Amino acid sequence: MAVDDTMDTVGLDDRVIPFAVPDLDVRGRIVRLGASIDTILDRHGYPEPVSRVLGEAAALTVLLGTALKFEGRFQLQTKSDGAIPMMVVDFNAPDNFRAVAHIDEAKLVEAIALGKVSTGELLGEGHLAMTVDQGTATTRYQGIVALKGQSLEEAAHQYFRQSEQIPTRVRLGVGTVTTGGRPQWRAGGILVQFMPHSPDRLRAADIHPGDAPEGHDILAGNDSDGIADDAWMEARSLVETVEDHELLDPTLESERLLYRLFHERGARVFEPVTVYEACRCSRERVLSMLRGFAPADRQAMIADDGKLGVTCEFCSRRYSFDPAEVEEGQAAGQ
Repeated sequence: MAVDDTMDTVGLDDRVIPFAVPDLDVRGRIVRLGASIDTILDRHGYPEPVSRVLGEAAALTVLLGTALKFEGRFQLQTKSDGAIPMMVVDFNAPDNFRAVAHIDEAKLVEAIALGKVSTGELLGEGHLAMTVDQGTATTRYQGIVALKGQSLEEAAHQYFRQSEQIPTRVRLGVGTVTTGGRPQWRAGGILVQFMPHSPDRLRAADIHPGDAPEGHDILAGNDSDGIADDAWMEARSLVETVEDHELLDPTLESERLLYRLFHERGARVFEPVTVYEACRCSRERVLSMLRGFAPADRQAMIADDGKLGVTCEFCSRRYSFDPAEVEEGQAAGQ
């Protein structure tokens, strides 16, 4: 996709817009990531299939993390047996995130050669964990979804169905757009959730059709949410029509896309949240981590130059310490 270089699209990027469609009893959020995700993926220099999957994970994490009503951290992490054995995306409320992926080089080469580069194929089997951490004053919450070759969209649907009991639909898109003479990574996503006033409308059928009394409504077999509600079925169907290019086009405002989807029902948009990429690492944090290792382990980490060196896997920042500095802290009980 090519974009007119003279067009200013900065104000449309790296923000999340909450919205509601009262006529359909749905709430949601839409995100467009531009410079933030391009910075992360360009810094890591991953192969294209890996960048695409990590971009999806970042968009999903930002969609979910910006819903937090407190200062804290939301983390999405995958561990699996595929070419991408681990991904971590940290969202630090209210507005910044970081992301990293680990690669099994041999499996990735094989997957690319066989053309098996979908998100589910690259992740393989394992689990996806979503963690909410509000600090030491509260209990950390974690929800886990089994990964069995499905997409991150499908994993998110399963998470909300099992952990939150909230019918949810997510669409994610990642790709490159040529601006300023070079391809730049972009990621986008939209999430809608069915939140009716009456809990009866969230009730799923629990009777096999063959045992149902006459006149009893039974859900269609292909209704994965288990919710037979016209409003939700309409909202879900509309979101499923969203195409990748609509989520990635830097000239298409999020508000305009929402109008395309819900103009017949009317969508209300709320104050946008601007997000940016940032790493939580610091010299003090790394020093504290080193002091947590056993003395023998720290000794083994000393490089040929006599220094203890640590590189942050998220931002690639390099920290170097004199061993005496680390030991001094240990002696002082730090």
